[in-house]
Amino acid sequence: MSAPPLQPPGTSIEESNREFAKQLLRIEKRDWWVWGYSIFVILLLTFAVISFILPNLGERVDKGFKIKAGDAIFGLVALVVIFNLYVIYQQTLIKRLRRQLAEKQGHSELLRTLALIDPLTGLYNRRFAEERLAAEVLRSQRRGHPLTVLTLDLNSFKEINDTHGHPAGDLVLQEFAARLNEVIRGSDLAVRLGGDEFLVVLPECTLQQLDLVLGRLGSLEVEWHGQKIPVTFSAGWKQYEMGERPEEMIARADEVLYDRKRASKKAQQNEIQIPGRTY
Repeated sequence: MSAPPLQPPGTSIEESNREFAKQLLRIEKRDWWVWGYSIFVILLLTFAVISFILPNLGERVDKGFKIKAGDAIFGLVALVVIFNLYVIYQQTLIKRLRRQLAEKQGHSELLRTLALIDPLTGLYNRRFAEERLAAEVLRSQRRGHPLTVLTLDLNSFKEINDTHGHPAGDLVLQEFAARLNEVIRGSDLAVRLGGDEFLVVLPECTLQQLDLVLGRLGSLEVEWHGQKIPVTFSAGWKQYEMGERPEEMIARADEVLYDRKRASKKAQQNEIQIPGRTY
């Protein structure tokens, strides 16, 4: 089963992440400035209160001056007003930055989803499959759990497109993907690799349990403008062996798939159909 090579992630997501980091840093800096000014004003107000309680602290005998109460009160009120206006301004900026950050984060999540999800079938794509399979291989190495990959290829898909058109082919892919999602467990991962090629990652699944999955998947009929399109598939599989790389598992499952597909075609070519008999 050939599939398009893994493409490097788009720079838009990386740029968005860098922009998030800058925005967060700006918010943190503004929060620190607000805290700093708050401490500064609190210290000044504390000093002012103490000065009123102990008037001698407001005097400098050697300089010959004294802080007047009216001037002190006016200065404190002005300072509090200026500080409150500054806090309001800063909080407005912080709320704006957080709102912009939330919008950009939502955009980044959408970009990530588009980068990992096949838009036609809604299944995960090859990029995510390789990441997930690598993680499952490591988990299997640590815990000794079985791990199986299943590769699937629709039979005669080109003929379906040629006979009924590409919209019918798209519907076949969507219906098969939906069936695939129905028969696997929540811990399994169904993937569209490209074209009519699919992959299923089956953690903690033995080859004996794989028969149950294939049995549930079965054959499929898709209705298209009053016609029923039969949909069958060929399958290959590989169980993880210690030291095996993820890409090697997929490649060996592909080998099994194509061996079975070639054998099936050869058997069909060797059959001679006579009414009532098959040779």
